[in-house]
Amino acid sequence: MNFKIHIISFIFFTSVAGCSRTEFNTLPNILICIADDVSYPHMGENCKWIKTPAFDRVANEGLFFENAYTPNAKCAPSRACLLTGRNPWQLEQAANMCAFFPSKYKTYPEALSERRYFVGYTGKPWAPGVPGEKGGKLRQLCGEMWNSIKLKPPTKGISSVDYASNFIEFYKNKPKNKPFCFWYGGHEPHRRYEYKSGIQSGKKISDIKEIPPFFPDNEVVRNDLLDYALEIEYFDAHLNKILNYLDSTGELNNTIVIVTADNGMPFPRAKTDEYNFSNHIPLSIMWKNGIKSPGRIVKDYVSFIDIAPTLFDIAGIDNEKDYGLQPFTGKSMLPIFQKINNTEKFRDFVLIGKEKHGVGRPNDLGYPIRGIVKGDMLYLHNYRNDLWPVGPPQTGYSNVDGSPTKTEVLKSRKSAEKKYLWKLSFAKRGIQELYNLKDDPYCINNLINNYDYSGIAMQLGKEMENELKKEADSRMFGQGDIFQNYESSENQYKNLYHRIVIEKEKLVPSWINASDIEPGFTE
Repeated sequence: MNFKIHIISFIFFTSVAGCSRTEFNTLPNILICIADDVSYPHMGENCKWIKTPAFDRVANEGLFFENAYTPNAKCAPSRACLLTGRNPWQLEQAANMCAFFPSKYKTYPEALSERRYFVGYTGKPWAPGVPGEKGGKLRQLCGEMWNSIKLKPPTKGISSVDYASNFIEFYKNKPKNKPFCFWYGGHEPHRRYEYKSGIQSGKKISDIKEIPPFFPDNEVVRNDLLDYALEIEYFDAHLNKILNYLDSTGELNNTIVIVTADNGMPFPRAKTDEYNFSNHIPLSIMWKNGIKSPGRIVKDYVSFIDIAPTLFDIAGIDNEKDYGLQPFTGKSMLPIFQKINNTEKFRDFVLIGKEKHGVGRPNDLGYPIRGIVKGDMLYLHNYRNDLWPVGPPQTGYSNVDGSPTKTEVLKSRKSAEKKYLWKLSFAKRGIQELYNLKDDPYCINNLINNYDYSGIAMQLGKEMENELKKEADSRMFGQGDIFQNYESSENQYKNLYHRIVIEKEKLVPSWINASDIEPGFTE
């Protein structure tokens, strides 16, 4: 790093913190806390049936982002976007699940470790996939692992990793002259859950005031939602312990705390799709020494790809000059922190999309989608709408995690009155979709054939494609099959469709229910 960047970094942070410490003591600590599968409405004070006091503290003492999105609603691709500041279609293999992470893309923890940050993680890092090698060893995309301290989890579905204690152990090992960068990756509320653990913890069916209208409203689904709620609260409880510990050390004021989730809830028409409950994620950020006017609600659109540029900006790292890398696609959020140019929008839109999220279709084909969220409208283009969107019935719609709710939705296909629920989550779709998120946050009413919205759909589709071309998305240039041809890092369930449907193999993937597989299904 050159001398000029050192000086700029020193001046900025001493002015923010109001003190005159040396540069590396002034640089803030960084704590990213990322839950596994939570939709936007389910963290924060507005959700009355899920209590997240630690998340609320970060929002109230920092910023709450009302319109934060992940570009890709599946674990590994979403985390790759957060770590690199780039959209999935710019990340080659890392656009897919179970990928070999490309060597050319440096993650922000890797960069910060070279900036003299002490870097580590507990729980789930970038996964699933293979991070590649550096110097004969697997790369540490999120830093060194701190998972050795275990506990007895409250349910069978919750991880035995003691996240808070592992963070404390990490902190105690931190050299005194270094700031830290830590990734708390909770495994919760990822499937599977211990059924009725929510009820057993004291929750009540009546606590839930509103069921997403793409689910049946019955006791089975409500219990599943309460089990989901319990695991979110467990994630939040460890966050609370970490915040309290940092407070006790005097480090909290100079720590950037980012709390979010990688994608939406592990239920049908959420995780692995590209709807509001898929990509719209919770986000709050606290940094007492660096955020002006805390307690604000930020209504501007922000994306996961904005996090890495923000951290590079704060650490005084120039992505191009210091590493010879291409510019970030994301933008630094420091203007939001400092309330600079408050009348100007930070972002006018966000782009979303996906390629290969899993297996189960013939030849393990993906289901490519691109979309844009702008002005409360969501526009989607399904590039292979001839395929089943979350996998075919014959392999159990294998891109949706098995759950009591999934099974209940699948049952609705046999009911004339409730079959629309099956259609919303599992049936084949049109080429284009359009939703008014303000009036229809659940994305039930597809407006694409509504004459009054035809101009909006055309405008959004054109703008989306123009932006994707600027980002060199190969799908915009007739080369989208490149994502299909990337090798998967996991072969256990390769050719799942051929094995189950053609060879009649009695194979049930570990993440779905056997009853959801319908080998004799015909359209």
